[in-house]
Amino acid sequence: MAMESNVSNTCYYNHNVSFFYDWVGKKINETWMARDFLVIGLGLTVCVIVVLANLMVMVAIFINRRFHFPIYYLLGNMAAADLFAGIAYANLMLNTGPWTRTLTKEQWYIRGALIDISLTASVANLLAVAVERHQTILTMQLHSKMPKRRVVLLIVCIWAVGIIMGLVPSKFWNCECNLTDCSTIAPLYSRRFLIFWAVLNLLTFFIMVAMYTRIFIYVRYQSQYVSQHTFEMQHRQTIINLMKTITMVLGNSWLCPEVRRSSLVYASGHQQ
Repeated sequence: MAMESNVSNTCYYNHNVSFFYDWVGKKINETWMARDFLVIGLGLTVCVIVVLANLMVMVAIFINRRFHFPIYYLLGNMAAADLFAGIAYANLMLNTGPWTRTLTKEQWYIRGALIDISLTASVANLLAVAVERHQTILTMQLHSKMPKRRVVLLIVCIWAVGIIMGLVPSKFWNCECNLTDCSTIAPLYSRRFLIFWAVLNLLTFFIMVAMYTRIFIYVRYQSQYVSQHTFEMQHRQTIINLMKTITMVLGNSWLCPEVRRSSLVYASGHQQ
């Protein structure tokens, strides 16, 4: 008990990254294995594809005036978050394995912060898209009338939240002064921070599910109503366009996170 209390009250600012990995029993490989080269090679290939694909989306939204509406700005910002995620995971894979021993604590925190920022910005952007679609569709509008200045402010807030969540572990919420709270997934991170971050993302996910469920029920009801009143051609075309935007948003919301989720599985299992 006395030893645990002493460990909890002592700060280890002068110890290197290897010390914290050894404390949680996570081994840092000293040599490269064939499996490591294969995983990193495939991972970097996926990162390049993600970066290029999302860069194309951003360029298309920028140069095409038909996409200059709030929903497309938010989708462009989501593409920017995914592009940033591709860069963050590429940096992770170029600083993992035996290279981990050469990292300073500041470099290790930066490596983790890049991932936290990209994922938080992406999740926050998904929530913003869900709110925007919920507002426009339930008022039977194809595009939101939100001013561009407000959209820009929303995008800035999304990235501000991402940056804050990325900096919190390195500045305030780590286990350098409480080794018993160190996580085995990310040895310098506090377990409580990771639980908080996971619960926050889970809560955001449930909110989005509730919103899209309500949108689906509403659009389905309107579709059935329109099928019984085919003379309302303009109303029917609006419903069709709304269904197209829902398909586009949900496709972007669910397919893109699959790439991030696959990378996160790698990061969680092999982050060294």
